[in-house]
Amino acid sequence: MTAMKPFEIARETLKQLTLQKLAPTPLNYQRLYNSIAELPNEPAFPAERLRDIALALPTKTPGQQKQRGLLESAINQLNWEGVKNALMAYGGFSPPAVAPSAPVAVLAPTPPPAVAPDSVTQALNPTAPALTAEFFAQIARMIEYVQPALGQDDEHFKTQTQTLLSTLRQPDTDAIEAKKLLQNYSNRLSFAAEDQAEIKTMLLKLLHLIIENISHLSLDDGWLKGQVDALMAVCVPPITLRRLDDVEQRLKDVIHKQTEAKTQAVKAQEDMRQMLAAFIERLASMTETTSGFHAQMESSAKLIEQAKSIADIAPVLKDVVGATRHMAQDSLTARDALQGMKKKVEATEAELSKLHQELDRVSAQARHDPLTGALNRQGLDEAINREVSKVRRMDTPLCVSLLDIDNFKKLNDTLGHATGDVALTHLANVTREVMRPQDTLARYGGEEFVILLPDTPIDKGIEAMQRLQRELTKKFFMAGTEKVLITFSAGVAQLQADEAGAQAIKRADQAMYLAKRAGKNRVLGA
Repeated sequence: MTAMKPFEIARETLKQLTLQKLAPTPLNYQRLYNSIAELPNEPAFPAERLRDIALALPTKTPGQQKQRGLLESAINQLNWEGVKNALMAYGGFSPPAVAPSAPVAVLAPTPPPAVAPDSVTQALNPTAPALTAEFFAQIARMIEYVQPALGQDDEHFKTQTQTLLSTLRQPDTDAIEAKKLLQNYSNRLSFAAEDQAEIKTMLLKLLHLIIENISHLSLDDGWLKGQVDALMAVCVPPITLRRLDDVEQRLKDVIHKQTEAKTQAVKAQEDMRQMLAAFIERLASMTETTSGFHAQMESSAKLIEQAKSIADIAPVLKDVVGATRHMAQDSLTARDALQGMKKKVEATEAELSKLHQELDRVSAQARHDPLTGALNRQGLDEAINREVSKVRRMDTPLCVSLLDIDNFKKLNDTLGHATGDVALTHLANVTREVMRPQDTLARYGGEEFVILLPDTPIDKGIEAMQRLQRELTKKFFMAGTEKVLITFSAGVAQLQADEAGAQAIKRADQAMYLAKRAGKNRVLGA
């Protein structure tokens, strides 16, 4: 590089532009400046084009946001090496270690900006007590535990993972090197996690489309309503193994019932087809018999007209009586056969109707408790999600009440489980009589019930539960010759802003527990 000072190089550049009669464009100036300063004549730095590219890159994850910031900083510094490293890290590739490159030629050379010390790198001292081999091994185990959730499709990511794990498990792991690998890996990890989340979302959308298509293809939507509702509900995040297992068991029962019902329905349809064919055959036979009878009557009439004595008429009358008697017998036989077919058709229709009712009942069990008729946990999840959405949309209050029958175990032990079932059904029936049409009753488990009270603040929710308690004191049921009166303890919680339905139920459960401890047969607000 020449020993000339920058202002001397600039003055000589302007002089050469004049002597060579060149247009004073930035490209001509830069070429002459680099030649005089003995710098490599590299093309101009396309800062504006690179900024357009940086703005077009997505920033959905923290890793993407960080890499775009580094890219923009490198563009502002006209630093090709920084641009390359930022783009490689954005794509999930580790930038290679390279020797410092020659300075980029610009119009007027400027000293490189001062870089502040990396406090994080200084803090990562390999001799620090916290950064032990066990610490790095724990990080390696954590990375391995995460792998099943990220898939195995990206070969480069798998290689990067193995390299990182190998480095972390070395006895003398260098902390600074590990930090660099973890930085690159965390960026790529954010992309992989985002990909898996999008794949999961897309699979759920496809599953919803399949379920909706099945419901549309069904000739009788009532047959599939329960299963479709259950599947649509379980396919809404968060998806848990417990929810999936519950729906799987219910659908297996429904599918078994539908298979059995389909077999019987096909048999019934075949019976109806055979009866219809027999009816048509019988009708054709009757028509043929009737036509023959008419022909014989006409022939007999002609013979009677031609008869000259009673002796000639007698054989004709005998034939007419015989034909008439045969016709009457055929009519009676046809009538009996048609009546038999009618009864069989009616029996088949009754059987099909019974099968449809059974299918509707089994399908409804996917969302309802078979004993009390209230919603089950699956149905409750659907209902509370619907009510919470309404609260968020319309800004209306929602109360959640959780009630538990008092001394239910003692009732079961003393009077038997059959009486306990009657008590549960009795409570559900009385509750339905008292609650409003827009309220929702669900069996939460055992002797616990949840009541959703939309458009109801906390004070009105407590009053509603106390009103139900008073109604129960007026009504009892019989267990043999013994009158049984049941009571309950309840907690009521009003859904708070940004609170999930499950959290409101949990608060109501805690208030119910306090009501139990306070003496039972009372209602407390959460």
